[in-house]
Amino acid sequence: MSAPLKAIDGNADLAALMTDLAAKARAAARVLALAPPEQKNRALAAIEAAIRANAPAILAANAEDVAEARAAGMTAAFVDRLTLTPARVAGMADGVATVREIVDPVGAVTESWQRPNGMTIERVRVPLGVIGVIFESRPNVAADAGVLCLKSGNAVMLRGGSDSFRSCRAIHDCLVQGLREAGLPEAAIALVPTRDRAAVGLMLTGLNGGIDVIVPRGGKSLVARVEAEARVPVFAHLEGVNHIYVDASARLDMAKEVVLNAKMRRPGVCGAVETLLIDRNAAATKLKPLVELLIDAGCEVRGDDIVQGADARVKPASDEDWDTEYEDAIISAKIVGSLDEAIAHIQNHGSHHTDAIVTEDAAAAHRFLNEVDSAIVLHNASTQFADGGEFGFGAEIGIATGKFHARGPVGAEQLTSFKYRVHGTGQTRP
Repeated sequence: MSAPLKAIDGNADLAALMTDLAAKARAAARVLALAPPEQKNRALAAIEAAIRANAPAILAANAEDVAEARAAGMTAAFVDRLTLTPARVAGMADGVATVREIVDPVGAVTESWQRPNGMTIERVRVPLGVIGVIFESRPNVAADAGVLCLKSGNAVMLRGGSDSFRSCRAIHDCLVQGLREAGLPEAAIALVPTRDRAAVGLMLTGLNGGIDVIVPRGGKSLVARVEAEARVPVFAHLEGVNHIYVDASARLDMAKEVVLNAKMRRPGVCGAVETLLIDRNAAATKLKPLVELLIDAGCEVRGDDIVQGADARVKPASDEDWDTEYEDAIISAKIVGSLDEAIAHIQNHGSHHTDAIVTEDAAAAHRFLNEVDSAIVLHNASTQFADGGEFGFGAEIGIATGKFHARGPVGAEQLTSFKYRVHGTGQTRP
């Protein structure tokens, strides 16, 4: 299915290749911006069918990537992020189907008003243009980003990590097949066909105006580099230092279920909880059961003096632990004296990504949800719901923790901007 890779000898050839990809993506973006919803949905239906039909090829390619990662000594959490299973491939296809059913955001009139002079002004959603997505180990990002950009009328340039190179190529084949069957330009979803790290630097330049926005999906070092070097706008979160605060009024059975799921469902995802805060008034009845639950499930707990006293297996927490995104089966735990202290800790050590409270006190929940300045705040629910699919978006291109344009899960609607359409009857300005 894949065309042979073009030989790339040196950065000059790489720069020429990348500039050409961006130019073709720019031309494709103009076509997609005007494509009717029905045509885009035909492409999405064909992509879904292609992913299901080619699941064996995707899994075979992924098995090679996983074997290579294991041979290189990658961590278990890294391998989990890289690994595709039949269920995960099916989930990828299900996400495409959900995106197809979302109301097309392009052309939607979000507001309309009439001026005293009789002119009517409308605010209308329009695509951003060409989106560059730079990601690391998770190959499903290729599908998620591809279909969300398609739905929102944007072209996309995908630069996957070297560890997921084969998997991304197999998934990209399905994306291109869907575009082809719907009569849309194949360049609308481009995959950078090289593992050369210099490709990332070239994308960050914007490729002579070829890229309008960059979305990094990966570890702290990648995101930090993108935010430092990018010459185009960035949708990003630097890390997911997420918290759960267990209030004195929390039900123990609920707290156990929520905390265990938030940490251990998939410890390597950005929505995993990294720090557990327990109210001092809850410590006598809830601390020991929660610590034992986590340790017995295979999670290393690093705690303050009180937490260490609850179980001899708890390791001492350092100052660095409160600021660490482990992306592994490790959690830091701390006793706090009040809701105010919990909110202050999250403000001082969190990353404005996702934080949760477990409580039966409606006033405490209201304060937490209002005062914690994070993109996603939850009451009595796992932080692992920080996912565009769980929000009903079908997929996400990433989670943005900034406050400009997009925040939280970035779905199809967040991949649009707007313009104003003004309807007049010959008005002139005095």
